[in-house]
Amino acid sequence: MPEYGWMGKILRVDLSSRKISTEPLSDELKTDFIGGRGINSMLLYNETGPATDPLGPENRIIIGTSPLTGTLVPTSSRFTVTAKSPATGIHGDANSGGAFAPELKYSGYDFLVIQGASEKPVYLVIRDDSVEIKDASDIWGKTTHETDMIIKKKTGDREIRVLSIGQAGENLVKMAGIVTGINIAARCGLGAVMGSKKLKAIAAKG
Repeated sequence: MPEYGWMGKILRVDLSSRKISTEPLSDELKTDFIGGRGINSMLLYNETGPATDPLGPENRIIIGTSPLTGTLVPTSSRFTVTAKSPATGIHGDANSGGAFAPELKYSGYDFLVIQGASEKPVYLVIRDDSVEIKDASDIWGKTTHETDMIIKKKTGDREIRVLSIGQAGENLVKMAGIVTGINIAARCGLGAVMGSKKLKAIAAKG
């Protein structure tokens, strides 16, 4: 991988404007912070404040990988999700294993920053340079397992990796997690942040 484990890009999705953009991962961030959790925290600090409503469109969902993600190093497939927590009202993060993080990295992105809020349920599909916001009206209300299967069928790709929320996240339950396969980013109620943005799922394949 380029840059000693970094792909060098942040993918940003604004669900309010439906704008999708990329920006470089700065040398300063790479030098000052090691791995996803540190950079996630700095991005959240820079982009939110004390008045930010955890369930408002100005909150962020930040998904971060590390320089070792996508390698054969044991446990290196883990990723961190960071947002202002609806459970505590302050910085919150959750960590999970699974194959989602390597696929995000193989698609060319070290970090995914989601902001704004959609008017209707949506999900993201990330496949290399193709990033799409898709209608999720037909999977809103489904379980995470059902969502995983439906998105794999819709994309025609059984190997695509899916992060999703269930009914707890949709209903803004403040202990809702984010599920990928048999793994879950369970801390801080970050599934409710996805639900507040009407974001049902994120699928990635690189």
